[in-house]
Amino acid sequence: MMQSLQRQMIETELADIVGREYVLTDEADRMIYGVDYFWLPRMLVDRGQIPPLPDMVVLPETVEQVAAIVRLANVYRIPLIPWGGGSGSQGGIMPVYGGVTLDLKRLNRIVNINVQAQTVIAQAGLNGYELECELNRNGLTLPHYPASVHSATLGGYLACRGSGVLSTKYGKAEDMVLSIQLVLPNGDIIRTLPVPNHAAGPGVLQLFIGAEGSYGIITEATMRLESLPQERRFRAFLFGTLSKGLEAGRRMMLERLQPTVIRLYDEPSTIKQVKRILGISVEEGAYMIIGFDGWREMVELQERRALAICQELGANDLGSGPGWEWWNQRYNFYFPPYGLDFPWMFGTMDTVCTFDNIENLYWTKKKTLEATYEAWKLQYIAHFSHWYPWGVMVYDRFIIEEPPQDPQKALALHNEIWNLAVRTSITCGGVLNEHHGVGLKLARLMREQHGSTFQVLEGLKCKLDPHNVLNPGKMGFGPTS
Repeated sequence: MMQSLQRQMIETELADIVGREYVLTDEADRMIYGVDYFWLPRMLVDRGQIPPLPDMVVLPETVEQVAAIVRLANVYRIPLIPWGGGSGSQGGIMPVYGGVTLDLKRLNRIVNINVQAQTVIAQAGLNGYELECELNRNGLTLPHYPASVHSATLGGYLACRGSGVLSTKYGKAEDMVLSIQLVLPNGDIIRTLPVPNHAAGPGVLQLFIGAEGSYGIITEATMRLESLPQERRFRAFLFGTLSKGLEAGRRMMLERLQPTVIRLYDEPSTIKQVKRILGISVEEGAYMIIGFDGWREMVELQERRALAICQELGANDLGSGPGWEWWNQRYNFYFPPYGLDFPWMFGTMDTVCTFDNIENLYWTKKKTLEATYEAWKLQYIAHFSHWYPWGVMVYDRFIIEEPPQDPQKALALHNEIWNLAVRTSITCGGVLNEHHGVGLKLARLMREQHGSTFQVLEGLKCKLDPHNVLNPGKMGFGPTS
């Protein structure tokens, strides 16, 4: 943390860059920037403690101001933590070494909508929902609809390689970006090449997507768009077993049917969540939603083949009504009164692997966690929601309804569960995370995940950011030097 005189001097310099009203130092203001959706800082607040806070918060309005702030951070070796919408779940915004939080939400302009190219250039601090509304008015969509769409920013989408509910057809955030403007850790402003696919050497663009502000601060992005679909359909099925549902999804993907959505709930989720939230009367089994969109003739053909696959595997066709009910309430799973919240301890341990490993990963993880933490009555639930031509992710969660009340004991148990869960995923062919990112929560496991490959990531960090001022302590990188 900064000394008093040093803080005053730095505050004066920041105010000179952005204006006095855009430098926040009151504890009430700083408190907001110490908490995201990560369970740990929320637990500390719940237990009457104060999480790590930034020394001050600065809100720049232009890329030039961002660059000037980054240069200042290098002069004084100040940790600099980029902030978008604050809806992350991995503690990526926690100022564990103090410093300055850089709130980018004043960089919120749409620079250009190109209808012919179906692209949009927008600043990184723009709210995702506001961007989508403007695109819709032009007959276009950025088909990235995460549960955090009302709070997350465009830069946040890219910083953690986020997924939305339509990713099975349209891809994740990193698949939609064409190029970015970025402020490097030395304050230089750069732009990547205007297209993501080329043979002009390695792709520099993807070095910064998913780096969570460790390699540079994204200030603007060019994203590819889609036309609003002529037809959109959803349908629900109930499979006798999870295995049958996974096989149905695998076939749909390998046959390239291009579903917008395949969401398969395990048996506990079907009973605990689907039945309760959607108000649908279902028997025991694995509940699946499938969706298609586009031109009506294509949608009809794709849906017909998907129905045949489900029928071949013995699924009960519940019709379009429950499918649309899911679409209309898709975000209710994550918000009060249905979302996981205190006083429970909980976590989303999403991972992804190839089709041949996914069922073993699910059962191994479920049995391992529930057996190891039987004394805490740990519950393991999951759904499979982002599918690829080569595999699928599992959005799996643990729940402990009566965790320790002592903050240190709660933290120890929380981290112990995460260590076991992630290591089990890796052993079964999964990876550290699929779309929430690394942040502080999973930083300690990055070296285990990557092994000797981590030297590539670390080498880039050391070269680009020798003083480690950008978001230190995250992604497996150390404190400010």
